[in-house]
Amino acid sequence: MSARRTARSKLLAAASARFYAQGVASTGIDVITADAGVAKMSLYNNFRSKAELVAAYLDGRQQEFLDVHRRLAAALPADAGPGARALTVFDAYVEHADGADFRGCGLLNAAGELPAGDAGREAVAGHKAEVERLLREALAPRDDADALAEHLSLLLEGAMVRGGLEGDLDRVRRARAIAAGLVGED
Repeated sequence: MSARRTARSKLLAAASARFYAQGVASTGIDVITADAGVAKMSLYNNFRSKAELVAAYLDGRQQEFLDVHRRLAAALPADAGPGARALTVFDAYVEHADGADFRGCGLLNAAGELPAGDAGREAVAGHKAEVERLLREALAPRDDADALAEHLSLLLEGAMVRGGLEGDLDRVRRARAIAAGLVGED
């Protein structure tokens, strides 16, 4: 691994931890470089601005979720029905978020700190649309796939917000149980 790649990885890891724990706005560049153990210039050699670092953080969180989802979906039996396929989205959220100090969805938390029209907010909106698309595709060929995917997406995101406010991932687990009933997998 090149020194530049190593510094980039260290910076992203440090930024991810701080952005999730303390927020994007309250996390300064100096803290990130100190946590990463790299010189401040390394940050600017890898990211043109803090906004670019935030964008990489948002994309990284989404990619982590997608990787978990792909693994869970691939583990389903070949004859799994639409309901079981849709529930893998909930399972991926739970697995991706499971751990100490649950604060909700890192993407939504960051978006809440960014001003309207910010590219980061637009990226988060795109990531959330992708989650709804995954649900829609999982539910196909059901006639109600579009409407049900929207309902499940709202249920899932609402549970992430409430769970984050309460510091309790159990809200998301309960949302999964509700979703199981909605898709006929209870």
